[in-house]
Amino acid sequence: MILVTGATGNVGRELVARLTSAGVPVRALSRAGGADLNEPASLRPALDGVRGVFLLPGYRDMPGLTAELARAGVERVMLLSGQAAVATDTGNAVSAYMIDSETAVRESGLAWTFLRPAAFMSNTLRWLPQLRTGDVVRDAFGDVPIASVDPADLAAVAAEALLEPGHEGRAYSLTGPEALLPADRLRILGRALGRELRFEALTDEEAWEQMSATTPIEYVRAFFSFYRDHTIDETTVHPAVEQLTGRPPRTFAQWSAAHVSDFSR
Repeated sequence: MILVTGATGNVGRELVARLTSAGVPVRALSRAGGADLNEPASLRPALDGVRGVFLLPGYRDMPGLTAELARAGVERVMLLSGQAAVATDTGNAVSAYMIDSETAVRESGLAWTFLRPAAFMSNTLRWLPQLRTGDVVRDAFGDVPIASVDPADLAAVAAEALLEPGHEGRAYSLTGPEALLPADRLRILGRALGRELRFEALTDEEAWEQMSATTPIEYVRAFFSFYRDHTIDETTVHPAVEQLTGRPPRTFAQWSAAHVSDFSR
């Protein structure tokens, strides 16, 4: 039995579908499911019979959570981490919780694998409110190319590493096949939607003000550290998706074509 935390999220949903289609017993866990991953003991009923766990990072007591997994007889843990875990500014808020999560899993005594993806292609959905009202998208960090990755590819890698031997003690950097600027992604998305879309980069001052209105300030600082101080590398293309799945990672054009309906709602 595989327990998938965050089962309604971008990666978890894809992983549940992939495991189910392969005939693997799956238990899907979401915030609405009763268990609170910030309260490790509440997870005990969900762990009955579980041997593998797909785990999200950043919960309040990660050592306590991994101790519950070990107590229940879990054999392997797949942690969805991120490139922030190897950023040069490890003191920022995002890196801190990624590093703490990896440390807890590594020290748990369980067989572990870390996935360290670049930004998700599905982050593009944050443009949806602007696209509902016009053909112009304004966003931060317009000069930063990112080799974003399709969550479906993360799910494919996660399934491989959960079900097959040889991935214990490995950390995989996962990206798409090319680094694209936000304007490039918007142009590609526009082709899929049959629309002429235009990108306008926010100034750093505008971006700080806009982000601060909805995001805790420590996370705003973290993103500026990543993309202005260049303490994270999400531009380099890594081969792990193809090495583990036997096929190239999906392009942003493929992601856009598959998600046209999401932008029509």
